[in-house]
Amino acid sequence: MATINNFEELKVWQKAIDIASRVYVLTKGIKDYYLRDQINRAALSISNNIAEGFEYSNAADFNRFLAIAKGSCGEVRSMLFFLECNQLVSDAISAQIKQDCAELGRQIGSLKTYLVKYRQTSKNNIVKESAAPYGADKEEDQFSNIAFAANEILNS
Repeated sequence: MATINNFEELKVWQKAIDIASRVYVLTKGIKDYYLRDQINRAALSISNNIAEGFEYSNAADFNRFLAIAKGSCGEVRSMLFFLECNQLVSDAISAQIKQDCAELGRQIGSLKTYLVKYRQTSKNNIVKESAAPYGADKEEDQFSNIAFAANEILNS
């Protein structure tokens, strides 16, 4: 089985970075610093939490950070509604980002479901075995395989 060794290979992370970039561009002209800062932080939080959770290299922590990322998807959508209502952003561009955030939230939810099912079928949740020569960590190798399988599910 192929593996994913870096969070940058995860489809959900790639989509999250794209959304954060588009939100940043969309909100550049907003004069209200608080609103602009809050939505940009929420948008960037999605990819940051996916990355941070992945770097812990275990399903339980990854799942916890995915939950935070999914929540940030909702926060971005909510703020976009507010910005539209107050005519601070283009409705058409905002609508597309909201749609993409909703889709990303569903994908993150699917990834979370996969991780929960994996943990339920694994006796010890990614049991750490003795390290391979030269310090290779079997727990991280196994996690990389899980991440690859999860990424494949998102592609289907």
